Parts: sequence; C-alpha cells; structure tokens
Amino acid sequence: MKKSMLLVPVLVMSLMLAACGNGTSADSGNSGNSNTNTGNAGSATEGKADNSGKTGSSEAISVNIWDNNQLAGLQKIADEWTETSGIPVNINVVEWDSYWTLLEAGASGGEIPDVFWMHSNTAQMYMENDILLALDDYIAADDSINLDDYYPGITELYSSGGKQYALPKDHDTIALLYNQEIFDRYNVEAPTDDWSWDDVYEAASKITEAGKADGIYGYAADTSNDQDFWYNLIYGYGGFLVDTDHKTVGIGKDEAKAGMEMVRKILTVSTPQTIVTETGTDSLFQSNLCAMISQGSWMINAFYTAEGAANYKWAELPYCDVNGNKTCDEGERVSAYNGLGWAAAANTKNPDAAYSLIAYFCSKEGQTKQAELGITMAGMPGVSEAFASAFEGMDVSAFIKVEENGTLFFRPYSRNSIAWSQPITQAGALLDAWQNPEDPAVMATACDNAARIMEQAIANE
Repeated sequence: MKKSMLLVPVLVMSLMLAACGNGTSADSGNSGNSNTNTGNAGSATEGKADNSGKTGSSEAISVNIWDNNQLAGLQKIADEWTETSGIPVNINVVEWDSYWTLLEAGASGGEIPDVFWMHSNTAQMYMENDILLALDDYIAADDSINLDDYYPGITELYSSGGKQYALPKDHDTIALLYNQEIFDRYNVEAPTDDWSWDDVYEAASKITEAGKADGIYGYAADTSNDQDFWYNLIYGYGGFLVDTDHKTVGIGKDEAKAGMEMVRKILTVSTPQTIVTETGTDSLFQSNLCAMISQGSWMINAFYTAEGAANYKWAELPYCDVNGNKTCDEGERVSAYNGLGWAAAANTKNPDAAYSLIAYFCSKEGQTKQAELGITMAGMPGVSEAFASAFEGMDVSAFIKVEENGTLFFRPYSRNSIAWSQPITQAGALLDAWQNPEDPAVMATACDNAARIMEQAIANE
C-alpha cells in the first residue's frame, strides 16, 4: 500500500534483523519481554468485550502511522474511543522510511509507540522476534472481533506460529485514473470500465504522438510501485510472482512473461522512466503531463483535493485480453489487494488499552466509520460500500466494482520480501527492461534474471 511505500531500504531491514534476533543475546532479551506481556494479556481478557479500554490508567496511547491523508479521520474515530475509555490517543504521522527506522530503533531497546501499522513487507520479521503483542487471548474474550469476518489474506498475513499479532485495518484495490481534459484536447476516446490493457496501449499511443510538442504522454508508469501496475498484468495473464505457498517463484514462466510483455508495450508509449524517476507519476499527472496512471484506493484523497480534480476520472482497472476476443472473461480483470494491520508493541505499558483501541478501529462499527469518512476501504468484505460515496463530486466506485467484476489477488509476499523486491527492480533484472522497452528480448531476459534472484533469496529465508 501507498505509492513509494512498498520498498524499504535494505540497510534499515538489515539493522532491524540484527536487533530482532539474529544473535542469542537479542533472542534472550526479547523472550523476557514476551513472557511479561503474555501474562498481561492473560489478565486483560476479563470483561474486554466492550472495548472500553478502562484499565485504571489515563496515560495517553501513542499511535504511529505513515499517511497524513488518513490522520484526520483516524483521529476522529480514536477520539470517539476516548470518550468511552477516558484515555487520550495521540496519532503521529511519520514519513515512510523514518517510520521503519524508528520501529527498528525501538526493537533494539529504544522507544516504540503503543499502537502502529504493520505492512506485508515487514510483518513476518516483527512477528517472529517478539516485538508485537500477541492478541489471541484478547480476541477470544472479545465478542466484537471475529477473525472470520476479515479478508482472509490479510488475517493470514498477520499471523505467525499460530498466534495473531495484528488485526486487519483495511484493504485496497487498484483503478485507472485519467485526465478527461487531455483526452478531449487530443480527440481520443476516454477510458471506460470495458477497457482492456490493449485499449490503454492504443489510447496512450495516440496521445503520446499528438502531445509531442506539448511534452504530454499518454501514460506514466511507476515501475517501482509494483502493486498498482505490473503485478496486475502478471496475474491477469494467468501468471504469478510468488505462489500462495510464499515460496514458489513464477515470474520466469510463460504466463507471467506474457503479462510483462504487455507492460513493455505500454512503456514504449509512456513517459520515459528517467523522467518518472525524477518527478513521480502523481506529480506528472497533476501537472497535466500525462493522461493516465493506475493508482490505489489509498491515494484517492490526494487527487480529490488536487487543483485539477474536476478533470480527474476513475475507471475500473483494465482487463487482460488473453485470448484476444475483446471480451473480459473470468480471471482476465484482476486487482492486487493488500491490507495494513493494527498492531501493538509487546512492551507497551498499557496492553489492555492498546488492544481496546485496535479492536475499536477494527470492529464492524469502526470499519464502517473508516469507509464512511473516506479514510480507506474496510478490512471486512461487504463494509466498504459507503466508501464509494465519501468523495462528493468524484466517482470512485471503480475501486468497489472491481471486486464484483474482477478477481482480487493478495499482494504476493514471502517471509522476507525485502530480500528480493528491491533487487529484481535493479540493473541486471527488470531495470534493464524498464529503461529499454523497445526490445522484447530484454524483457524476457529480465524476467528470467528476476526469477533467479527471487529463488535464491527465498531459498535463503
């Protein structure tokens, strides 16, 4: 989730791993914290079904998140919990890289917030090293929380060793964003929910050709943001990156290569990657320098509040016309989905209140409010309809409709996704194809090289 959020610096993760249990001394220290918190969890299960958070302490709960777009809405929900619990909640927004650096520092003995977000890139490492509070005893005693109510991929993501370490906060889907004014200017038909990626390619070709003098391109692809672009084409063409066993690699297989071949074609009529790297797709789009991008539901507010929002429209993520029949058949329209988890620090001074706040955020009531306020879609199926109506004047129903008209796949991950997610996008792998999209052979070789990198990394997990 989140543009530029999917890649965490390797150095940060290396430091975290050193602090989180590669050595015997770190293991021993963390075990002590774990035992203490297990005791707290056991005593805290009595009378917790109301999520009141009344624990005999009024010390504020500290919460860290990384998305400023969600701050106001989440603080509103937290304040409602405070009205019942009497415990203040201080939500802090920390920039993505700094967010994980601070958590790493806390894992090695520094300060760590009481409650915070977890992400699929890093969850397994935190869960395995006694940094997160196990929530099972709380959940068992809480009538408002049933793990079966959430998207299963998200619930599974935040469990390890038979224990649940975070509750699903939300889920996200991907849609196509386009600038109606640019399409009108160059007399090109605007996207619809019936478009395939071939249609995207054709329209991008026309706009890029017509817009040469103006420096305008038909499409801009942030290849570093896998979830909102090229992952979807791999899976739409019947391939996979990492299978559901989180070990088997598929990017070198024919189906995945077919998806990446369409990615290559689109790149040939898109903003050059040298420009994208310097400026970013969102800035290019808001500067009227490209006509289309794909983006995740977590970024709606950034475009809803932008100066040119009146020209911005959303369409369902295009389908992959695998058999060339110009009809969206089952399995051809896919969207990656991911979900954050609300977690608590294993050494929080008030585990009862920390869980109570998490449970309030993740209850059906809290999830519904999250959707109604336009914060994000819910972590529960069937609770996000209100989200489509949260942005007056902008139709964002494409994010909801893709769940009805398409197939969702959970963002692929392994035990230590960071070990391969960055290397496969660098020179010697996919970067070669990103920078030289004119040659199909370069893309095919890049996929093979990426497969070898992934297989080696996963074998070493």
